[in-house]
Amino acid sequence: MQVVRLGVIGLGNMGKGHIEYMLNGGVKGAIVSAVSDNDPVRLQWAKERLEHAALFTSPFEMMDSGQVDAVLIATPHYSHPELAIAAFERNLHVLCEKPAGVYTKQVSEMNDAWRRSKVKFSMMYNQRTNPIYVKLKELIDSGELGEVRRTNWIITDWYRSQSYYDSGTWRATWAGEGGGVLLNQDPHQLDLWQWTISMMPKRMRAFCYFGKHRNIEVEDDVTAFVEYENGATGVFVTTTGEAPGTNRFEICGDKGKLVIENNQLTFWRLRVSESEFNRTFKGGFGQPECWEINIPIQGDYDGHKGITQNFVNAILHDEALIAPGEEGIKGLMLSNAMLLSTWTDNWVDLPIDQDLFYEHLQQRIASSAYQKEAVTNE
Repeated sequence: MQVVRLGVIGLGNMGKGHIEYMLNGGVKGAIVSAVSDNDPVRLQWAKERLEHAALFTSPFEMMDSGQVDAVLIATPHYSHPELAIAAFERNLHVLCEKPAGVYTKQVSEMNDAWRRSKVKFSMMYNQRTNPIYVKLKELIDSGELGEVRRTNWIITDWYRSQSYYDSGTWRATWAGEGGGVLLNQDPHQLDLWQWTISMMPKRMRAFCYFGKHRNIEVEDDVTAFVEYENGATGVFVTTTGEAPGTNRFEICGDKGKLVIENNQLTFWRLRVSESEFNRTFKGGFGQPECWEINIPIQGDYDGHKGITQNFVNAILHDEALIAPGEEGIKGLMLSNAMLLSTWTDNWVDLPIDQDLFYEHLQQRIASSAYQKEAVTNE
């Protein structure tokens, strides 16, 4: 294979955005050979932008057409696993927009289907190409920070007005979107939270508030506390109803503290590790000498284009994937655990009980305003 023929499924804002940067050789070794959408207006847009691409109203017909080697899935959340599984069964490579799905049970089935195939599978976790998070992970992986003891991410700069939610009847409903701030705004942060420290929590206690700041069904204000196997703890705070918001990611280790805020990575580095200082210090009051270091960040942020190029390179040259598709379940596991902890008013062990989460979700879908509207309109 010299060129990857890519079929884009879904021509909403994200699908169109991916096509725009791929035009005129924007991704080396790939062409958009086909698109699929059931909206004739969107297909007309694609016809005008992609002179030689085949147009389909059915993604399955596109997959069966013989005109694509891989698919980029940019459709509503619930459909991601179904479409990915269909592609795997047809031996097509898959690049999937975040989140991997709405609930881990369906994503587990998607991952199992991929393991039965022999294709490349990647998630559109474009923040993994951001040099500031790459450097953060490098410092932690190298041992420069020492053992991680605490993580804390306050990500509250997702402000959304009521008019945003009112712009589509599917928005912020259990039946239409499957979740709120955790599923719509936070997938990148939830992925980076575990990816940068290479650890998933062992258990969690969370408090999600549903429609606290807006007239919506789903969560719009969340505070979660986690415990890790090594004894470390963590806190994740997020909302769409706060202005001005904050975006601060803090990781404390035995050798200091790393903080990302305002696009700056700062390392408060201890000359002597806390554990060694505590073992050897004999005075009354004292603490290790600490240096504040502004870490230089080098490299370009390739974003969505970088992930797509990496996906194509993996297909053509077996390049290692930046965001392997099977890892999409990790961030989703965190958001599912936060909701399940709230619904059961209890601690939740990870991995979560996938059937129990699915049961609770179905109860909310059954009473969803969007579901009721859909039934009324039939």
